[in-house]
Amino acid sequence: MSKDCDHNCKDCNENCAERDLTEKPNKLSKIKKVVGVVSGKGGVGKSIVTSMLAVLAERAGLKAAIFDADVTGPSIPKAFGITGGVDACDLGMFPAKSHKGIKVMSTNLLLKNATDPVIWRGPLIANMVKQFWTEVIWDEVDIMFIDMPPGTGDVPLTVFQSIPVDGIVVVTSPQELVSMIVAKAVNMAEQMKIPVIGIIENMSYAKCPDCGKEIEVFGKSKLEETAKAYHLDVLGRIPLDPKLAAACDRGMIELFDGKWLDKAIETIAALPSK
Repeated sequence: MSKDCDHNCKDCNENCAERDLTEKPNKLSKIKKVVGVVSGKGGVGKSIVTSMLAVLAERAGLKAAIFDADVTGPSIPKAFGITGGVDACDLGMFPAKSHKGIKVMSTNLLLKNATDPVIWRGPLIANMVKQFWTEVIWDEVDIMFIDMPPGTGDVPLTVFQSIPVDGIVVVTSPQELVSMIVAKAVNMAEQMKIPVIGIIENMSYAKCPDCGKEIEVFGKSKLEETAKAYHLDVLGRIPLDPKLAAACDRGMIELFDGKWLDKAIETIAALPSK
């Protein structure tokens, strides 16, 4: 830090350790906890995990919200059967609400057609992420889940710098590259000084409908050894379940039946509130 520092970090080009780029939420928002759901690669089911965690939080009597930060590949509204746009006033935008009252904000709710591509460059995407935090009137939220895009690019960096994230959940799948992929997400979190709450494995196994045997479709899981290597808590294993996929496709994720993430939501609910 320069001796002439005026603590105006947003207009400063110095890369010092005390640099603070945190944005304030809309003045009508009161958000107690913010949890990022991340993955080192795409295709591991991060959005479905985000949706399930929000549903479980709502079932536990908590006011849940989902901030869909996957700007170019938003899928949260479809999982909840939310269509149409969002309302706004002079004070900001209002998030959409699911059938059970979960608040959702996503770029798909701002497009004329849900299938329209979002062909934006990095700075515009990053600015949209900030606007979802500063301009959306979230009202009272006990737990906000941020569905991150895969990888460690512009959006995760913007989220970690702009939003006071209380911790992240890493989502992975039982494949050979899992250790390297988890390492990328964990290392970024450590560099950004964001706590890692734990790890969730999706597509962990398939259960035979006749005998109930668990079949490891993608090979033997390395979840336990990966978690041990990076000192992570295992928060849950989600099977390949056709009913779960169908619930998402029909916009009925709030009706899913399963206890795979009970430990995850208990751990997240126990985090200190702001």
